[in-house]
Amino acid sequence: MFVIVSYDVRENKRRTQIHKVLKSYGEWVQYSVFECQLEKKDYLRLRDRLDRLIDKEKGDNIRFYFLCDRCTGQVERIGGRMPLEDGAVFV
Repeated sequence: MFVIVSYDVRENKRRTQIHKVLKSYGEWVQYSVFECQLEKKDYLRLRDRLDRLIDKEKGDNIRFYFLCDRCTGQVERIGGRMPLEDGAVFV
C-alpha cells in the first residue's frame, strides 16, 4: 500500500524521533511529510511505533493518507525543493 504520512508535533525532540522512525519506512518529501510503500504488517508496526512517540494531550497528531495503486500514478509535483537532513535544500 502507498501511504502519505504527515505529522504536526510541537516539541523538537519528539518531532526528531518521529522523523527518524519515518525515515526508516519511507521517503522524506516535505518537512513533515513522508511517502511510504508498505506491506500491511509494516504499516501496523509503523503506526504502533508512532503512536507511542506522540503526546496527544499536547496536540501532536499524525495523519495517514492511503492511495490506491491507480491513484499513485496521479501524484504530481510542481516545483519546490527536496529537504536535506541538515535543513538545507537542493534543487
